[in-house]
Amino acid sequence: MGVEEEFLLVDAETRRTVPRAAAVLARVPESRIDLGPGGGLYEELLTAQVEAASGICTTLEVLRAHLCDGRRRLAAAARAEDARLVSSGTAVLPGRVPVTPGGRFAEIAGRYAGVVADYQACGCHVHTGVADRETAVAVVNHLRPWLPTLVAVAANSPFDHGRDSGYASWRMLEQARFPGSGVPPSFPSASAYDRQVARLVEAGALIDERMSFWLARPSPRLPTVEVRAGDAAATVDEAVLHAALVRALVRTALTDLTRGREAPLIGDQICAAATWAAARYGLDGPGVHPVEERAVPATRLLREMLDRIQPALEASGDLARVRAVLDRLARHGSGAVRQRAAAADGLEAVVDLLAEQTTGSAGGSDRRSGRHQEDEDVTESS
Repeated sequence: MGVEEEFLLVDAETRRTVPRAAAVLARVPESRIDLGPGGGLYEELLTAQVEAASGICTTLEVLRAHLCDGRRRLAAAARAEDARLVSSGTAVLPGRVPVTPGGRFAEIAGRYAGVVADYQACGCHVHTGVADRETAVAVVNHLRPWLPTLVAVAANSPFDHGRDSGYASWRMLEQARFPGSGVPPSFPSASAYDRQVARLVEAGALIDERMSFWLARPSPRLPTVEVRAGDAAATVDEAVLHAALVRALVRTALTDLTRGREAPLIGDQICAAATWAAARYGLDGPGVHPVEERAVPATRLLREMLDRIQPALEASGDLARVRAVLDRLARHGSGAVRQRAAAADGLEAVVDLLAEQTTGSAGGSDRRSGRHQEDEDVTESS
């Protein structure tokens, strides 16, 4: 498995996003090889965004080390440019940020115009290795009912252009403006998937076959299933949690395929409703049950997902870590909840909290209860 984390760069004084990605990345050129095979630090669509990709990992411990290293390198380079690295699904206080220069980025900006002109949104993308593309497409079919629950768990973007959006994941609403976003359709084969993507390219909705906006897909360049449901994770441990849940869902799907179990048939509109509810409420409200097709508590959907993937988590030795991080989220709140709590002291305080969490130094007072966290930090390792 591997994880791609997208981050925002904010000015150290104003806390607004700033176009310093090229300068920051120029300070860490060696990191392209230091993070292991497949890892590195890269530019993203806008000049206030940078990406850290882990190398190929087989354990959560190794993955966590890769993610910590990527964040540490980027944060140090950002400080040298009078900026701070923040991990949030959207910018709390956005500045004027142009598109990153370059052929493909320019083509994307030209095609989607105003949709990407201020698309200061960041995600946490998880790759899990599979045998081949045929298997990848079949696995994605099995993932469809659970993608909204992953959105809810990872929600970390309540603010939009300096206002509280009322959503736990405003990034999902930003992403929904692109053609073909959300939960992917079910496909009977890899060739059917490829034909659909080719039709979207021919129709002009996609730039090329490497581009799609679905929350899960066969990677266009790696032998993996790529899940892009999560907002950029506030802390390293929340990124690791997201990766653990995704890998367990993929492994559970592979087991089902081996046993000849078909993926449940979930209607596209129910998937859209479930994704909207997950973005609106996170885990702190109703979700949409994909099979029962009705509103249920989002926490029930999380419990059902955990019950489903528990054998896979036990087999990989990840169950205790997953439970520990989820317990901390239940006590301290999701990334979105913590952002809103910090906003009591102003939006600059939200950005400060995000910067502290991103580099693993958050702590002190619990912003919701005022209780001092002497022995525990939401960013510490399980």
